[in-house]
Amino acid sequence: MIFVVMNMKAIESAESFYRHRGITHTATNLFNVFDNGEYCTEPLLYIRRDFYKISLLLGKCKLNLHDKEIQIDKPALVFYHPQLPFSWTPLSPEQPGYFCMFKKEFLIELQKNSSLQQSPLFRPEKNGVFFLNKEQLKNVRDIFRSMLRDIDSDYAFKYDLLRSRLQLLIHESLKMEPDAPFSKSNTAAERITASFLELLERQFPIDTPERILKLRSASDFANALSVHVNHLNNAVKKSTGKPTSVHISERIVTEADSLLKHSDWPVADIAYSLGFEYPNYFYNFYKKQTGHAPGITRQQAL
Repeated sequence: MIFVVMNMKAIESAESFYRHRGITHTATNLFNVFDNGEYCTEPLLYIRRDFYKISLLLGKCKLNLHDKEIQIDKPALVFYHPQLPFSWTPLSPEQPGYFCMFKKEFLIELQKNSSLQQSPLFRPEKNGVFFLNKEQLKNVRDIFRSMLRDIDSDYAFKYDLLRSRLQLLIHESLKMEPDAPFSKSNTAAERITASFLELLERQFPIDTPERILKLRSASDFANALSVHVNHLNNAVKKSTGKPTSVHISERIVTEADSLLKHSDWPVADIAYSLGFEYPNYFYNFYKKQTGHAPGITRQQAL
């Protein structure tokens, strides 16, 4: 496995993306679309970006999306969120496909649509990789090809049209996700649980050692949500089958795994950023949760 050093303080801007690739870009354009072939030749470093991105990947490659390593060996539609760092490594000489990238301002109208809020484009905690069958591939490819024609046209309202194409692309992903885990909450317990899980996820990723995890216990979350801790624990256990503390511990371990595998931070800095006062507290917690020491996870990434 390749060890990817993560400079968590680095964030690639849309402007630096264009500049690095020699692309002439008008600052007022909040959306762009490209053919992969010309721009997807070099690996992308494991950092965050300040823009949204959707890719149709048709070549063999490897993605590191925050806490997951995913091998792409068949057509895939991938959603990238600015909150989540990612890297991309080509595994085949040819990398056909398409991608579009856009700033938050381009999404303002779409964010008013409640159904689209279920998309991984707006919910970074959801799975953002969709492997496509032949029919889905045709639909997605046609949308990207239409986007390329639109953006090169002189049509006065082409960005409104592109926003509509983007909406179609999002709906394609929603159709592939029949059992959406974030369906509308019908009971008080489900609403409290949804708020808890959203608040838990909002703390991540940890992108600098100075950013310390603030909410680490059920009591912390209960106070933040203005509910009694027993009420929170009962609601979460009823809705998910797991105690609040288990959700918190699992998410901290997931973040610890990501930092151990993809950063060059000392273990002591990782411990501190995750809210542990002393490194040995983190060591004991991590070993209890995973069955092995933090150093083993880091060695396996080398």
